[in-house]
Amino acid sequence: MAKVLITGADGFTGRYLSSALLERGHHVIGLSRTAGLLESGVEVHACDLTDVASLQEMIATCRADWVVHLAAISFVAHADVTELYQANIIGTRNLFDLLSHADVTPSRILVASSANVYGNRREGILSEDMPTQPANDYGVSKQAVESLARIYSGRLPIIVTRPFNYTGRGQSRQFLLPKIVEHFRSRAPSIRLGNVDVARDFSDVRTLVDCYIRLLECEEALGGTFNICSGEAHLLRDILAMAEKKTGHPIEIEIDPNLVRRDEVKVLVGSKAALEQIIGPVNAIPIEDTIAWMLADG
Repeated sequence: MAKVLITGADGFTGRYLSSALLERGHHVIGLSRTAGLLESGVEVHACDLTDVASLQEMIATCRADWVVHLAAISFVAHADVTELYQANIIGTRNLFDLLSHADVTPSRILVASSANVYGNRREGILSEDMPTQPANDYGVSKQAVESLARIYSGRLPIIVTRPFNYTGRGQSRQFLLPKIVEHFRSRAPSIRLGNVDVARDFSDVRTLVDCYIRLLECEEALGGTFNICSGEAHLLRDILAMAEKKTGHPIEIEIDPNLVRRDEVKVLVGSKAALEQIIGPVNAIPIEDTIAWMLADG
């Protein structure tokens, strides 16, 4: 079993990944900006990735077999652009550089990029061989993370992942699906949204975590870049209908022009062919089941 170091361990994804790794018998050590203890029992140590001395000490102490780099500002509309670039780019560069000089080099380093690197100008199925064209600062920061991975690929065994939209219990309500679920759970009379006639690729966080672990377990994944996606697109209007059907609560949709993007791409969906070629079939949880699970929370 592996000793796994997870950056951003107390975040939405990190909590699910930590629990899943523990269930498979691995030893997990977490890093975050604040120390604490996760519900799973995983100890999280305080370490800001922009603090080189602190990060170097943690790497030397942990001597991890696997590293999963999740720490990032992941909200696309984050207000402080400087903080976003510092956390996502400088933090990643520090991690890669220190790992490349560590006494013990991990045998796997999984890095979370984002499907945001594709941008929002293309219709249809997005595959890893398409050129990237990020359309916001978050996407640019993740493209830079991938560039750093390429720079260090000769010295480190890196796996890059590009998650599409994913959700689940505990995700912040600033994200779209948790916002929708909370409105139905609280039986709100209305909800303000942008264009609900666009289709997007949604996955369950538990599916994503399973894919991450299977990539870590697979030596053939080293050096690769993989979409993490369902391969299916769902209209936002259909997501709303699922929630209404499960709660029996009708809700008025108010279209907010400020939330409607110009030249909105109608359909964006990921190709999971490269991923399944490496790990086998993705055990995707249907989005209907994910919505039901989130609605039943609490």
